[in-house]
Amino acid sequence: MTTTRPSASTPRGDALVPALPPGRTISLGISRIAYETRIYFRSGDQVFFTFLFPVVMLAIFSTAFSAVGKVGAAPDGSGGISQAAYYLPGMIAAGILLSGVQNLATDIATEKSDGTLKRLGGSPLPVFSYFLGKMGQVFVTSILQIALLLLVAHFAFDVALPTEPDKWLTFAWIYLLSIVTSAVLGIALSSLPRSGKSATAVVIPIVLVLQFISGVYLSFTMLPTWLQNVASIFPLKWIAQGMRSVFLPETFAAQEQNGVWDLGWVALILAVWCVLGLVLCRVTFRWIRRQ
Repeated sequence: MTTTRPSASTPRGDALVPALPPGRTISLGISRIAYETRIYFRSGDQVFFTFLFPVVMLAIFSTAFSAVGKVGAAPDGSGGISQAAYYLPGMIAAGILLSGVQNLATDIATEKSDGTLKRLGGSPLPVFSYFLGKMGQVFVTSILQIALLLLVAHFAFDVALPTEPDKWLTFAWIYLLSIVTSAVLGIALSSLPRSGKSATAVVIPIVLVLQFISGVYLSFTMLPTWLQNVASIFPLKWIAQGMRSVFLPETFAAQEQNGVWDLGWVALILAVWCVLGLVLCRVTFRWIRRQ
């Protein structure tokens, strides 16, 4: 005969919420992935400014600069790649940042402000299940976004995608490390806005500035050296550089800050920011906002 062991209790504010078995915790998290994804696609402004925005920007840059000619072409006009091919890796990197940092920072700040997190904090929902739902939603929407970017680039702008398996293997590890890093940083940044109404005013300028100084909209080597050094502190510069190593010809590595792709540094900087983001999440996250 077996006896049922009483589950432990987890304190949340003034209440003790019984801890759930690990299997139940994971199943709740998986069910919240579907819930969070449905809520995400029902919000029109969120879909445009985080999901469709990189696709729109790719179309704008590819069309607006098409008259300039190919990037990296020889003096006689031969060689080089199209503007769409040149901007594709930057738009993928921007999409990862928007899906993780901007999406989660504004979403969680709003939920904290309107009382949603307070209600969840008083329920048996484990913190792990909540964040599994959030990060799962980021992963699903980001994959769909990248697939849409690749389809638009290939079929609308005739961009040739990589055919070498090692290129896609590089893409896989850079993407996974980048999306996890962006997600945890978005969760950490959600504690910065003082209210849900101010979340976009706080988060969007940060994200926008990072895009302009990290080689997404402008060639990184166009920036002054001091600004390149500043951008190198933050993860977006390394995400964009890693994606360029996948989608651009090897000759374009000479245009990077050190003249090479520096994939080892890409992995190291993103890993450091991922750990830092996890620490900040642990220190700053609360079900209710402290006054």
